[in-house]
Amino acid sequence: MVLRYIDQGPRDARTVFFLHPLGADLHLWDAVSTGLAATHRVIRYDLRGHAGSEVGSGPITMDDHVSDLVALLDRLGVRDATLAGVSVGGLIAQAAALAHPKRFRRLVLCATGARIGSVESWSERIRVVTESGFDAVAATSPSRWFAPGFVDREPATARGWQSVLRCQPVRGDVGTCGVLRDTDLRSTVGQVRVPTLVVTGDHDPVTPPALGRELAALIPGAEFVLIRNAAHLPPLEQPAELIALLTRFLA
Repeated sequence: MVLRYIDQGPRDARTVFFLHPLGADLHLWDAVSTGLAATHRVIRYDLRGHAGSEVGSGPITMDDHVSDLVALLDRLGVRDATLAGVSVGGLIAQAAALAHPKRFRRLVLCATGARIGSVESWSERIRVVTESGFDAVAATSPSRWFAPGFVDREPATARGWQSVLRCQPVRGDVGTCGVLRDTDLRSTVGQVRVPTLVVTGDHDPVTPPALGRELAALIPGAEFVLIRNAAHLPPLEQPAELIALLTRFLA
């Protein structure tokens, strides 16, 4: 499996491994990665079936996403890492920590939950994208991704990420929608035993604050932080605040 990735920062520093959400790519983490790269090794990659990474053959499963993550760490010689993921990236991070409990040092779970959406909502997304492509999904994405006022302040950024969504491989998007449809970690995520930070935007309609609080309550000792003036993509909307949170948490 060929995965596109960026690896920066000192090789002898502790590693932070970033995972992006559905319909995005590794550049979602550019600002945060740059902010941490002086003191940490930071790796970000395109999920299977997204942007510059291969889709593979057959249906995409959660096991595929976890295997990709671990295989990339092995290839890069990383023995342990902090995982930081947004939305489905955060769900993959949870699954990886459960499957490989000694491999990961900390978790940063951003704009995510132990269960995201429903069977019905993901089945409908699969139907729309399969039948009509990404235009309808992309047209409504800013209202899901960004807090009020962001699109007016940063119209080029919003249009750019709509373009990223429209360029995704349909089979990769549909496959990961199937992963979201089929994954519910609420009964098992309490087995996570590493320090965990849960971060949610106060305007997030996809994974609202109540879902973040539920996730933090399920993981023993997890901390919950609400980021103001952010919706579903805090690394884009509030990178400075997220860098400050990560710097404190990683210390």
